Amino acid sequence: MAKVVLEDIGIPIEKLLDAAEYDNNLTHMRGLEQTILERRNEVAAGWGPEYVERVHQKGKLTTWERIDLLKDPGTRVFPVGTFVNYGIEFGDPPRKSPGAGVVTAFVKVCGRHTVVIANDNTVASGSWWPQTPEKIIRAQEIALRLKVPVIYLIDCSGLNLPEQANTFPGKYGAGKIFKMNSLLSSEQVPQVAGVFGDCIAGGGYMPIISDKVVMTENAYMVIAGAALVKGGKSQTITSIDIGGPDIHVHISNCADMRAPDDPAAIHMIRREIEMLPTSAIEYYRFGMTPVEPRFRAVELAGLMPVDYRMAYDMRQVISRLVDASLFWELLPEVGQEMIIGVGRVSGLYTGFIANNQFLTQHPEDPHNTRPGGLLYQQGIAKISAFSRACNADGIPIVWLQDISGFDIGPEAEKHGLLGYGSDLLYTNSTNTTPMITILLRKASGAGYYAMSGHPYDPVLQLSTPITRLAVMEGRTLAIGAFRTKLDHNFNIITDDPDERTKIEQGMASVEARITKDMDPFRSARQRDTDEIVLMGELRDYLETIIEMSYQSIGYRRVKTPRIWSLHDLAAMFRRI
Repeated sequence: MAKVVLEDIGIPIEKLLDAAEYDNNLTHMRGLEQTILERRNEVAAGWGPEYVERVHQKGKLTTWERIDLLKDPGTRVFPVGTFVNYGIEFGDPPRKSPGAGVVTAFVKVCGRHTVVIANDNTVASGSWWPQTPEKIIRAQEIALRLKVPVIYLIDCSGLNLPEQANTFPGKYGAGKIFKMNSLLSSEQVPQVAGVFGDCIAGGGYMPIISDKVVMTENAYMVIAGAALVKGGKSQTITSIDIGGPDIHVHISNCADMRAPDDPAAIHMIRREIEMLPTSAIEYYRFGMTPVEPRFRAVELAGLMPVDYRMAYDMRQVISRLVDASLFWELLPEVGQEMIIGVGRVSGLYTGFIANNQFLTQHPEDPHNTRPGGLLYQQGIAKISAFSRACNADGIPIVWLQDISGFDIGPEAEKHGLLGYGSDLLYTNSTNTTPMITILLRKASGAGYYAMSGHPYDPVLQLSTPITRLAVMEGRTLAIGAFRTKLDHNFNIITDDPDERTKIEQGMASVEARITKDMDPFRSARQRDTDEIVLMGELRDYLETIIEMSYQSIGYRRVKTPRIWSLHDLAAMFRRI
């Protein structure tokens, strides 16, 4: 009978780094994290206190107040898509749309993880801006992949009409939301909707396919509001009269229940979630109890070097993410530039694939070493086989990226890296087990794709304050752009001082622009990553998404650990 033997990994931070280096790293990281915290607060404030007061004057709660009532006491809300549209202005006069005017988050309700999609009623009455539909659709995709209940908290005045060209017609425009409603229903994913106020046009369609719909006395659902009815049919009538709870609960049957106010509606939604099947998380822990890592996750903020070119010990990162800092590393002597293995997160088995940052021994030349953070032949083959085995066994995979790309040059081509890389891409494209990607630092070139970057549909992709997502670093790209002006050592070859100055300025400009593009806020703003998290939050987000991966049964294979394919992989390379 095969056993899973997890072994100690990691060492105390004081034995890993001297105090001065740790403090220097920590001070640098804390500055970056403070910016994230401030910007989170800015987004959560919506359009500010004036608009919060407007909501309260209507007898309603704000979106965040509703979520606070909805969640289980003492639990944390895990937002995704916080910085979508961050810093972008629309219209004349220009206005911002914090969080694209919608909150999407993982929220525990009655002991079950849910995906909550809630219009921010302090931002243009919850209307849809450019990228609002895409943000909603992304949250629905996560729920569909993991078969996790969806809760809609709707308070939406429809499309922001001046920006309709960017929200209405496209493949991922507003209409795709309703297709996702339908797919969720088709796949038997529970959907519960609360309608708390305006629910106009597209907003009116959003709740209808939900299994249960609750309306407050302040709510209405209409194809067109009172103003359009008056203009089109010359009828003077209120939107509540057209589509309030009197109509939709008692006549049209477009809603199921009515509530006197927001707190009562939230209570009714919680009651509906409570009737769903209980979570399978405990079942899939196989008798284990969740345990915090022996080495604290908050230490990651001081572990990461200030200089992105400096190496660090990836195994120390893993030790601060897995339960009790215990880990089963497979094939450590093969493809040493990659680390693969299994640990527990919240008591649940989780696979890890990570880039080793240190120099490693060349497999064909014991006298030479190779730089870490690159993909070579054996490492690619190793992670491909591990990824397939985790998929066969139903083990979620966490990809810890800090990668500069694939190896290049004659040796790489002779080793067939194009073919091995394509095999890895095929594997990750066809896997059905949940995959979570964390961009710890560098996420460069095709290596970003190969390690389950966003285009390969990980169920969640997280960035950190030091993530650098780009094809290549700015200096490298500048050299490529000006290569005809440089010699083989990348020195400028002209003797003309004016031309030299022009080339230097051009290269500096390219490098600065690319470095600016690698700002993690830029990626989050345009949805190239799902959320920027603090280093000390990585364990918390992982606990939540891994629990979500195991909550529902029947949608994917989850093998007993006794018969994992991983045992076969380990046995084939075990030394006698």
